Amino acid sequence: MNSTAVYIPFRAANYRVIIPLSLTCILIAIIIDCIILALVIFIKRLHTVTHLLVCNTSIASIFYCIVQCNNYIFLAFIPWETSDFSCRWRGFFGYMTVVAIVYSYLNQAISRFFVSVLSIKYRWATSMKAHKILIFIQWIIVIFLPLPALLTEDIYYRPFSLCWVPREYTLHLAYTIIAYYLIPAGFIFAIYIYIYLRVKRRRNRVFTTTEGFRSNRDLELLYNIIILFSIYLFGALPSILYIITRVEVLYGIGIISVSLAVAIENCVTLIVHRDFRNIIKNYICRSMTQVRPKTPSFAYR
Repeated sequence: MNSTAVYIPFRAANYRVIIPLSLTCILIAIIIDCIILALVIFIKRLHTVTHLLVCNTSIASIFYCIVQCNNYIFLAFIPWETSDFSCRWRGFFGYMTVVAIVYSYLNQAISRFFVSVLSIKYRWATSMKAHKILIFIQWIIVIFLPLPALLTEDIYYRPFSLCWVPREYTLHLAYTIIAYYLIPAGFIFAIYIYIYLRVKRRRNRVFTTTEGFRSNRDLELLYNIIILFSIYLFGALPSILYIITRVEVLYGIGIISVSLAVAIENCVTLIVHRDFRNIIKNYICRSMTQVRPKTPSFAYR
C-alpha cells in the first residue's frame, strides 16, 4: 500500500479537532490584541516607547492570526486549490508572521538595552523616533528573511497539509529554525544577561533612590520580555520536536500549541505589564462599585 494512503486520512481526521481548537485560541488572541491596542491608543499616558513596542507585538500577533485563518480556510474549504505557486505564497506569509512575532520581542529587548545602557551617553536612544526606526528595520527583516520560502520550490502543495517546508528539505528547515528562532532567542537572552549583570554591578555601588528605581524598572520590563518570549518558544517546541523525531502526533499538537501560546502570551501581557494591569483593575473595581445597589438611607432609622 502507498504510504500516502495511510498518511492522508490521519491528517484529515485530526484537522476536525485541530482547526476548531486552533481557531478558538486565535479568536481569544485577536480580542486581547485589540484590547491592548485600544488601551494604548485612547489612554494618553500610555503613549511611550515601551507601549509602542508592545503594540508592535500585538500587530504582529494579529497578522499571525489572520494568516493562520486564511491557511485553515484553504485547508478545510478550498481543497481544489492545488497550485504549488499559491501554496508557496501561503507558506511565505506564514513564515513572515512567525518572524514578525519573534523579532518584535527582540526589538523590545534592544529597546531595554537602549534605555538602560545607551541613554546614559546618547539622548536619542530613548526617543520615539529611534524606536520607530527600530520597528521599520524589524519589518524589513520580516519581509526579506522568509524569502527562501517563496524563491525556492521547497514548498509545494500536499493534500491535507499546511504549506510549510517538508521535512526532507533539511537545509531549509535548519535555516528556518536558526534564523527564525535561535538567532533572535540568543540575542534576547544575551541582552538580558548583560543588563542583569550591569544592574547587579550597580547595586553593589552606592547609588541614589532614583537610580535604584530605574534599575528595578529595567529588570522588571526585561523579565516581562523573557516570560512572554519563553511562552512563545515553548509553543513552537512541539513543531521543532516533530521535525526532529517525526512523531506524527506532534504535528497536530504543534499547530494548536503555537496558536495557544499566542493566546496565553496575550493574556499574560495584560497581567505582567503594570500599566495594563492597573488600568484593568481600576476599571473592574469602578464597575463593581457602580453596579452595587445602594441601601436606602431610612433602612437604619
